[in-house]
Amino acid sequence: MSIRFTAKARRRVVALTVAAGLALGVAGCGGGGDDKKPEASASASNAGGSDPSPQEGTDEPLAELKGESGLILKITSATRDSGGFVTVNGEVKNDGSEATRIPIRAQGDETEIIRHGSSLGGATLVDSSTKKRYYVLRDTDGRPLTTTDMPRIKAGDSIPVFMQFPAPPSSTADVTLQLPTFASATIKISG
Repeated sequence: MSIRFTAKARRRVVALTVAAGLALGVAGCGGGGDDKKPEASASASNAGGSDPSPQEGTDEPLAELKGESGLILKITSATRDSGGFVTVNGEVKNDGSEATRIPIRAQGDETEIIRHGSSLGGATLVDSSTKKRYYVLRDTDGRPLTTTDMPRIKAGDSIPVFMQFPAPPSSTADVTLQLPTFASATIKISG
């Protein structure tokens, strides 16, 4: 019995190590490839003009997806990695007047994902040029590679989130991000 536990623990350590390495890799890949971010925005907020030299970490999101109960998912980056995946980063803000949680439907309806608790596991990227849908990646235990166990979000607060997907072909730059209970939006993949 201790061998089974050790193997399971080892898989979790490997999964956490890989996730930490990926997070560090994504943080280091911030490069200056901002390609007309305002065009990819699905929000009502329009920037009057584009700054020819945007700063890293600018507050201008790639897209804003409106959800239930005043939730807004702001996508700040979608970065292609040479390892064959795309990491989408952002934050969920509670723009409502009461504390709320991400709806349970946002985790999707796949049994494997549901059994691991609340997540953004229902998210997909749609590449309309190749007519393919990309689902959130999973680790060796079947857990989705997204933010999990999200807390209740107080009114006006936000929490950082991420989702990882298999990468579409390198010729694909624009994809549609879909998350149950949120509006869809087109985002631009960099890298």
